[in-house]
Amino acid sequence: MMARPDSDFREEALKEDLKFYFMNPCEKYRARRQIPWKLGLQILKIVMVTTQLILFGLSNQLVVSFKEENTVAFKHLFLKGYSGVDEDDYSRSVYTQQDVYDSIFFAINQYHQLKNVSLGTLGYEHDEDDGSGLKICKQQYKKGTMLPSNDTLNIDVAIETDCIRLEPQALANKKFNDLDIKNSSFFNLEFYRLIQVELSFKLKGIDLQTIHARELPDCYAFQNTITFNNKAHSGKVKIYFDSDADIQECKDWYISGSIVQKNTQYILVFDGFVIVSCFASLILCTRSIILALKLQKRFVNFFLEKYQRHVCHADRLEFINGWYVLVIISDMMTIVGSILKMEIKAKNLTSYDVCSILLGTSTLFVWVGVIRYLGYFQTYNVLILTMQASLPKVLRFCCCAGMIYLGYTFCGWIVLGPYHEKFEDLNTVAECLFSLVNGDDMFATFAQIQQKSTLVWLFSRLYLYSFISLFIYMILSLFIALITDSYDTIKKYQQNGLPVTDLHEFLKECSSIEYGKELQASVPFICCCGSHRRRQSDDSLILIN
Repeated sequence: MMARPDSDFREEALKEDLKFYFMNPCEKYRARRQIPWKLGLQILKIVMVTTQLILFGLSNQLVVSFKEENTVAFKHLFLKGYSGVDEDDYSRSVYTQQDVYDSIFFAINQYHQLKNVSLGTLGYEHDEDDGSGLKICKQQYKKGTMLPSNDTLNIDVAIETDCIRLEPQALANKKFNDLDIKNSSFFNLEFYRLIQVELSFKLKGIDLQTIHARELPDCYAFQNTITFNNKAHSGKVKIYFDSDADIQECKDWYISGSIVQKNTQYILVFDGFVIVSCFASLILCTRSIILALKLQKRFVNFFLEKYQRHVCHADRLEFINGWYVLVIISDMMTIVGSILKMEIKAKNLTSYDVCSILLGTSTLFVWVGVIRYLGYFQTYNVLILTMQASLPKVLRFCCCAGMIYLGYTFCGWIVLGPYHEKFEDLNTVAECLFSLVNGDDMFATFAQIQQKSTLVWLFSRLYLYSFISLFIYMILSLFIALITDSYDTIKKYQQNGLPVTDLHEFLKECSSIEYGKELQASVPFICCCGSHRRRQSDDSLILIN
């Protein structure tokens, strides 16, 4: 009996490796008793990462609520006559000169009496570098003359800025609502050339509510700014209040009792387990990608050697598992986010926003990665394949529709902006049009247009009717038709078989490989749902990467 050539053994080994590579985890276990470590680790990681995110979210809620409640408290403390609700994007407005003076001196006096009137744990900022206390600046045009009754104007548009700083120590020695202060040259405002008056000051605060949640307290620095905006010179001065909270590391702190410290230590240990599990998942997925690239290289070289032609690009991409790439990105983001979370928990860092983005995005990717395992079931696989097939068409279609959308956005902003609050700026226009596409708030958009100009009112009707008709009845219908067409194509492929490529033909030539029927008796419970062997008709659906 003649010995088989070495090339035949190489071909047979390559076929076996290819067929094994495209098996699902349960089939791999039945074939070679290879335990699906990645599958089990991904399930464990979903539970751990989600739990970690929930714990961090609950802690972050305390931070958000403390910032928001302090902002509301500051508005009530420093804005005279604040009703509790902002008028628009500004907090309130005044219409007389006396109201402007009263509001300015009210804020100064409240800053002076902060420790006597505030209910919070607040204190003054003492910064030797940037200076401390209350800083008051006024911006105004250079002197000129203005006679509205004669329609005459003579003014220098160059802006000059003048500032003074009131230290907390000086405020403690002197009241600033006396007549000599009110009549000082700095507070003698000439409103016809006044642009704005800005009061800025820093306050320190400590969040003690975290102790009830068994967490270490946070120290805050609040940069508050009160702006009296007179840029429009319309007789209405808008008062803006802005509070920027910066979380800082507490310098000296001591908390009696061990409950808070123990709870912090337990959470840090749990975060450490999350990092270890993600690092193990990262190694396993990276190893799988490296092995797949080596298998791809073997197949390409063998195909070139035997058939003297190159493997097509689509067959090469079958070896690149995009799910593994997604898992790797998710693991890297989780590891970095967990490290930041541990530092925040230990009060060494205060990067809540960066940590939230990393942990939130990684959790999103982890749950999206579950779709890969649902793809082993034919019903769910149809959804995945439809999304993959329709994505290129949808992106091209969105590019074309986006041009029309941008055209309507710019047109609505420039024409309807002066007459409709939803068209005042580009961002608001884009949001309004997107709401109209989804059928939201249609009547209010039509009704709120001001009828000051008949021409603009008629144009608004033509503009809105054409946009709604074009996008809802035509563009959205075409969008749905693209996805439906991809779904019908996938259904036909599942019934009649996928288009045959070189890789498919090579796999069909694989001889039936028996990997030991005695192993099937020890199949784990997780694989029982798919314990039947692949049917011959399923070979056309073998590539589900």
